[in-house]
Amino acid sequence: MDKKDQQFYLVREDVLPEAMQKTLQAKRLIERGKVDSIADAVQMVDLSRSAFYKYRDTVFPFHTMVKERIITLFFHLEDRSGTLSHLLGIVASAGCNVLTIHQTIPLQGRANVTLSLDVSGIQLELNGLLSRLKSMDFVEKVEVLGSGA
Repeated sequence: MDKKDQQFYLVREDVLPEAMQKTLQAKRLIERGKVDSIADAVQMVDLSRSAFYKYRDTVFPFHTMVKERIITLFFHLEDRSGTLSHLLGIVASAGCNVLTIHQTIPLQGRANVTLSLDVSGIQLELNGLLSRLKSMDFVEKVEVLGSGA
């Protein structure tokens, strides 16, 4: 499946692979401050660090996606005049409110941008917004980094 056509699914926990379940446990430990590092969290739940990094940005508790209407997106963009403005225009037209913006200094014609968005007023499905963002010719990569307040 092309990354531009990614879909999100609601899946019952007991059918998730053990590595995904343990990734969720480790993320909970980290979020609650019960551990000092990722290494401590994965050791506590008996998970390899590579499995944690593989799944950490792809598996989320359902309540965070529903209750918390804030998502953080990471973009890898070509450095062209007006790209950030165009990106923000699409986000705004979808009914999202930009909470934070972080942009790196462009190096070798590329820049990284991280946006935290309030999606409580979103006027289309999140998958639809992600598809629109991924389809822009200057966007090389879009990732959902997380959700929550």
